[in-house]
Amino acid sequence: MKGASMRTVSIREAKTQLSKLVDRAARGEGFIIAKAGKPLVKVVPLDRDETAVLRRLGFMAGEIAVPGDFDRMGRDEIVGQFGGEP
Repeated sequence: MKGASMRTVSIREAKTQLSKLVDRAARGEGFIIAKAGKPLVKVVPLDRDETAVLRRLGFMAGEIAVPGDFDRMGRDEIVGQFGGEP
């Protein structure tokens, strides 16, 4: 949507027309929500490639090793910092 002007809607209009506005944004027609004429937020469709990257699990498989005592590392120091007995 670079270079194209986006539709600006009031918060009131966004509340009453949210479903319709979201459908349009999902089709690529982003919009801006304004309060008292001042633009506050921009609603744009998510980039499918971008969301796929964010959801990658196991991308470092085989690259790192987690020690067996990982859940106990630094335990005594942490307990000591909170006034407990190590």
